[in-house]
Amino acid sequence: MLEPDAAQMCNPERLAPWMDQHVPEAGNGPIQATILTGGATNIVMRIERGGIPVVLRRPPLTPRPDSAKVLSREARVLSALNGTGVPAPRFYAACETQDVIGAPFYLMENIVGWLALGEKTLPDAFKPAEIRRQMPFALIGGIARLSTVDYKAVGLEGFGKPDGFLERQVDRWLHQHASYAESEGYGYRPLPHKDEVVSWLRANTPAMPRAGIIHGDYGWPNALMAPDLPVRLAAMIDWELSTIGDPLIDLGWLMYSVPSERSAVEPPKLFQDPAYPKREELVDHYAAVSGRPVAHLTYYMILAQFKLAMLLERHYARGLNGRLPRDKGEEMGALVLELLRSAAEMGREHDGQPIKMRT
Repeated sequence: MLEPDAAQMCNPERLAPWMDQHVPEAGNGPIQATILTGGATNIVMRIERGGIPVVLRRPPLTPRPDSAKVLSREARVLSALNGTGVPAPRFYAACETQDVIGAPFYLMENIVGWLALGEKTLPDAFKPAEIRRQMPFALIGGIARLSTVDYKAVGLEGFGKPDGFLERQVDRWLHQHASYAESEGYGYRPLPHKDEVVSWLRANTPAMPRAGIIHGDYGWPNALMAPDLPVRLAAMIDWELSTIGDPLIDLGWLMYSVPSERSAVEPPKLFQDPAYPKREELVDHYAAVSGRPVAHLTYYMILAQFKLAMLLERHYARGLNGRLPRDKGEEMGALVLELLRSAAEMGREHDGQPIKMRT
């Protein structure tokens, strides 16, 4: 039986004949649709017809101006990754018009797995410390394998603009921050260390290594772990920010918050299981799997924190204007300051300057 909202979002009478033609392996029975997630970005539904279950991804009922473009890019990158060995859902088919369900959509593999979002989400088999220690290696392995894919060979030439990619990053995120004046009515606030971080990034932008596919938002919330042992990554999900550029961007995004054996900088206070390996061991694993040398890691970690700070400042602004609860905005605002503090200290440590030890 269809949930009423599910029927509105997938138009089963028109979807069924479309699936008969494009995804016959899903079966030919009546459509059973279950909403898995639904929000401001995308709606995700499981579709069952007696064959293999599939997942439908479509824009929300009130789409953003770029919803169709974003969905099309997701479908394109997932299609390109079919058969590459990268742990991603298999892509089946896409419809770029509104003719079938009233919105563009695509169908992909239904992955069975779980999200490691903290101690409370751990299945019993994964609770021993020696098992938990293996999980970050599986996480890192996803982007390491992704970085080995020749994006041109899989049809993604033109998917991004790798030339000048790193040189554009600081201005890209400064522009994002500046946009909140219009979108959120934000009058700005002093952000200690922001100018210092910007200056450091501009002065230390490395030459970009071989371009590759970037996930763009990779971490535990977008990594489905296989449901049974041994520990392994079932699929990298939510590809809406993927592009072509420097794959070490994804590594920096994961590594800035991981404690280090060699650095005195205290990372931002994000969840870190004490059983997890230190940063250096995970970076070595990335290098071994990817075959890429990991140079200038400090730059990528500082850039990741700067980018996230500029993104999260929007949540602080929304707490002020009432679009988010005030306490949530304040929480995000405090994290912005922590990210910029950590980024600045990483830059100083890299340059041989003393940093203030925190107690």
